[in-house]
Amino acid sequence: MRLVFNSTNPFSLVAACTLLSLACDLEARGDTVVTVNGAAIDSSVLDVYMENRIDKPLAQVTEEERQILLSELKDIYLLSSQDSAEGLEKDPRIAAQIELQTRGVLAQAVAAEFFASSAVTDEEVQAEYNEQVEEAPRIQFKARHILVPTQGVATDIIGRLDDGADFQELAKEKSTDSSGPNGGDLGWFSPNRMVKPFADAVAVLEDGQYTASPVQSEFGWHVILREESRQPEPPTLESVRDALVQNVQQRKFQAHLEQLRSNSAD
Repeated sequence: MRLVFNSTNPFSLVAACTLLSLACDLEARGDTVVTVNGAAIDSSVLDVYMENRIDKPLAQVTEEERQILLSELKDIYLLSSQDSAEGLEKDPRIAAQIELQTRGVLAQAVAAEFFASSAVTDEEVQAEYNEQVEEAPRIQFKARHILVPTQGVATDIIGRLDDGADFQELAKEKSTDSSGPNGGDLGWFSPNRMVKPFADAVAVLEDGQYTASPVQSEFGWHVILREESRQPEPPTLESVRDALVQNVQQRKFQAHLEQLRSNSAD
């Protein structure tokens, strides 16, 4: 049987320290599943281990998978209860790693609690939506380009276009860009998705017009054909509500974190 795990090594330091810190530091809340060298593994610890080891909800874990994971957990308890473990716990490096893992688990839990209790109002969602719509590019372009390594080659291509050559065929013949085989087609894009020299050149063209002189960017020399332009419709608020709520919550959390930093400053 093949299991899909979040971690490929059940005895990795991260997995072991995290799970053992949970087992040692949290009060047991479940029934004892099995005892290893006098240490009880309760059902809550097993649940946490399974959540961290297998990539599916607990309700979908089969009994066979549960037994495999329980066997792994028993081995972790077996190894960590050896006499040598007590001395290793005092090793400064191992102690620091256990401390970091414990702090990390607690920090994630505190952050999760903040997000769960951070209510976002409809007014905040609307304000976030309005801000994003305002900042979104007001125009999109559909364009093709021919990318070549030198200005001279680009100038020659423009001359051939002036003489009536087909842009797509020249792109297939001359362009070094991956779009060349498709006639230089770049599809629809917002100006901020392109490097500035390219975006600036497209912006001043008319639909159906190509650049009268080569355009240089960090990638080489471009000959650009602007085929169409449009003003995109923003998505509806409801279609992006979840993302907007997350943005608002994240901003609140950052503000909360800044306040905590300020309060803890020496």
